[in-house]
Amino acid sequence: MAANRTGLMRIVLGSDPLLARLIGYWAATAALYLICAVLLLVQVRIGTADPELAIWLIGAGLTGITFFAGVVRANPVLKLRPSQLAVPQSLFAVACNIGAYAVTGPLRGGWLMFLLVVMVFCAFSLRPRHAMMLCAAALGMLGCTMAYLAGTDPAAYPPRVEAMHFAFAACTLIAVTLLTGEMNKLRSRLMRQKQDLVDAMATIRKLATLDELTSLANRRHMNEVLVEQERRHEAAGQPTCIALIDLDFFKSVNDRFGHAAGDAVLRSFSNAARSELRGQDVLARWGGEEFLLLLPGTQLEQARLAVQRMAERVAAAPLAELGNDLRITFSAGLAQRRPGEPFADTITRADKALYHAKSSGRNRISEG
Repeated sequence: MAANRTGLMRIVLGSDPLLARLIGYWAATAALYLICAVLLLVQVRIGTADPELAIWLIGAGLTGITFFAGVVRANPVLKLRPSQLAVPQSLFAVACNIGAYAVTGPLRGGWLMFLLVVMVFCAFSLRPRHAMMLCAAALGMLGCTMAYLAGTDPAAYPPRVEAMHFAFAACTLIAVTLLTGEMNKLRSRLMRQKQDLVDAMATIRKLATLDELTSLANRRHMNEVLVEQERRHEAAGQPTCIALIDLDFFKSVNDRFGHAAGDAVLRSFSNAARSELRGQDVLARWGGEEFLLLLPGTQLEQARLAVQRMAERVAAAPLAELGNDLRITFSAGLAQRRPGEPFADTITRADKALYHAKSSGRNRISEG
């Protein structure tokens, strides 16, 4: 039952959050139309509204909201901007409200309050410029309607009364439009500040997890990954390998070519090594010229082949800072995590294997 309800909601609202929000706005508007329709029928019943015109107006309103429902639901295909949807709906709502004013005789003043509600609701959906244009259009339609009513039936619509109605409506509509425009500006400013804060938080999270020079995971983040991987390993029982990688003769590069060249070596290694990583692999700068490679779901022999491919890719990477005849090489210590073994112990075994690789002449891979 719940699944059927969810499927129905997806059909009605769609999967796009913007579309769902637009349909929500339409639903609120439709509810306001229905309230107005009920009030018109009440006025017809008590004899203060023209029955024929009121029924016609109610029919026009229901037809309009049905039409706009179809336009909103088809917007993923039509690709209309929210303002392009809001402006015609706002004009239609204003026209219906002024129509109710024209057919409700002695109780027509109450519809000016509904016109105020319509303007407030529409102004929140429109840009300030569009809201002012809507206000001008509403006052224009209202003024023409009042002038026509006062000219054709001055007994029922005294010109002085209509003039006062128009003056009150003009003052309130303009004031509300200006206020909602300022509120929209404040809301836009708050939204920009919120987005700036979200971007800043994303930057902070990135800086907290990445090494700035190499754009690899930093040691702090790698420790978090290892803790999570240790938990998953216990649950799944999959093989996992660790490789400690140390760039060969890195100190001599700094001494001969300077620290800028050393930084270029680290970046070149990072770019070349990343190209050999699988989606689940994690490579982190462990410290200085030392890197830690996590290879989940990998047997020792597979890990050795992966590190060997990485060494070949790194050695083939050109590095102008060191001259065309120089290449980056590294030594690596490789260890497969034993069942129930803490990663700290696996790393210690990989470190011992790395020491053996370096003491055996460098540019090689040893297993621990």
